[in-house]
Amino acid sequence: MGPVIELIAGSYEQIAFGYRVSTGEEEWTATADFTHHAHTASVSAVATSERYIATGSRDETIQIYDMKKRIEHGALLHHDGTISCLEFYGSSHLLSGGQDGLLCVWGTKKWECLKSIRAHKGHVTSLSVHPSGKLALTVGTDKTLRTWNLIDGRSAFIKNIKQNAVIVKWSPEGDKYVVVISDKVDVYNLETATLASTIINPKRISSIKFLTNSILAIAGDDETVRLCDINTQKVLCEFEAHETRVKSVDSFTTEDFCVLVTASNDGFIKMWKLNLESLEPPVLLGKVNTTARLTCLAVWQPTNLQEPPPEVKTEPTTSQDTKDVLELAKKKRVRISTVEVVLEEDGSPKKKKKKDGGGKKLKT
Repeated sequence: MGPVIELIAGSYEQIAFGYRVSTGEEEWTATADFTHHAHTASVSAVATSERYIATGSRDETIQIYDMKKRIEHGALLHHDGTISCLEFYGSSHLLSGGQDGLLCVWGTKKWECLKSIRAHKGHVTSLSVHPSGKLALTVGTDKTLRTWNLIDGRSAFIKNIKQNAVIVKWSPEGDKYVVVISDKVDVYNLETATLASTIINPKRISSIKFLTNSILAIAGDDETVRLCDINTQKVLCEFEAHETRVKSVDSFTTEDFCVLVTASNDGFIKMWKLNLESLEPPVLLGKVNTTARLTCLAVWQPTNLQEPPPEVKTEPTTSQDTKDVLELAKKKRVRISTVEVVLEEDGSPKKKKKKDGGGKKLKT
């Protein structure tokens, strides 16, 4: 029995998609598992943990899905504006950043807002948690890079980068971090806090993913994905992944190789087999057409799940399916929230209990 792997994607059509991956010897398939319409605007961010999936939207809400019980868990209503970035730290915390300039730390046990930090004067465009869980990096439209001590919620370091960065990300070992500004990737050493190298991409960058501590997958406003060495700035491998621009990339590893997952505006999610030692051109393992305009992507790969969820006999989502979900959402909307956090004038968070409407099952 193979590992449980699901590909989670958000779209302009306000829908979150889930596809279960079936591994074969030669070809892999991604079968539609669920489509869920809980947002009233486009989905802007998605993150996964051992048990939960979180999606953020331009509708100012974060929706939480319990993948163990296969139900909608609730909505987090704290941000005022688009949710621009989400990231889980392990299974205990979720961090969110938004258009309102806030960096919020949520506890997943009771889904309380443990810290609400005024991180930037403008929007928070990206965040990244250090592997130790003690530090976080944020970038925003105020043209600063900020380091946060998550133990006390205070700013540890502020760097003026003079331009609006769109992505910040720690390396897997936490000794380096990268900052993306338009078409370039600046690589910094944590120990010296100095710029170590710069990688220039031919087009504006939309997504990055560390495959190892030194190999970075870069996607942007074209159909090509490039694997670069952040130490030598060399392009180790590049390949045409889609017919239009690649919107998001993620990855997961199996016993034998690395799988790079790409999502594009053309509606396709593709899985590529990568050998990180030989760095030969990747082999396409499988693909699925969502028929939607995809905005974000994440891999859900639980480690403690003993067996896959029951098989759902359903065809891959079609454009008609998407229309059906949209029509259903217009007729009946169930909005639940276990906890709403209101920031008082003195800055202290005050919990406001809301009536729990019960778990709403994901649409399969």
